[in-house]
Amino acid sequence: MKMTATSVSDRIMRRARATGRGGVFTPTDFLDVATRAAVDQALSRLVKSGKLRRLARGLYDYPKVHPKLGALSPAPDDVARALARETGSQAQIAGAHAANALGLSMQVPAKSLYLTDGPSRRIVLGKRVVDMRHASPKHLIAPGSPAGTVVQALRHVGPMRAADVAQVANHRLSASDKRVLASNAVQAPAWMRPTLISIGSSASDAANG
Repeated sequence: MKMTATSVSDRIMRRARATGRGGVFTPTDFLDVATRAAVDQALSRLVKSGKLRRLARGLYDYPKVHPKLGALSPAPDDVARALARETGSQAQIAGAHAANALGLSMQVPAKSLYLTDGPSRRIVLGKRVVDMRHASPKHLIAPGSPAGTVVQALRHVGPMRAADVAQVANHRLSASDKRVLASNAVQAPAWMRPTLISIGSSASDAANG
């Protein structure tokens, strides 16, 4: 039976509600529901009716709503994950955003930087910016994982604060994530390797202890 425009919209909204407020989507997320043209039309109708919000070209969300502030901006991580899903790529938090995520900096950066093996894209969300920046494989160590975040935070703060990164990583990472760091240390710049190996060795010490 041919799916009607209303049924396509209904199915998209059911999925959005199941994901919950704050969910971010691209049309690619709904290609199992209908054709791209039908999905695009349904998303357009849902935006016009106020059920979904268009954030940028081909990017939508089911926004969280504050009783006084109204619709809130989506989380940068959710935006990055949606963009990565669209292109079948990976996204890794990087720069000051990675340092902040590990608690190495209390300042929340206005620009949330992500490295990706997919295409570069920049999304402006009010005063916040989500910057997806294409990077070569050598800059994407354990992408999308806590171990990858440690690598990017270390890259951002530099060798002078390597000990701080190691201390935080030793407390926050699981033993398996620590071993990932150690096994991928050879891919990192030479100055990072001793720190990554030392974090990895703490997992072995804990296991032997």
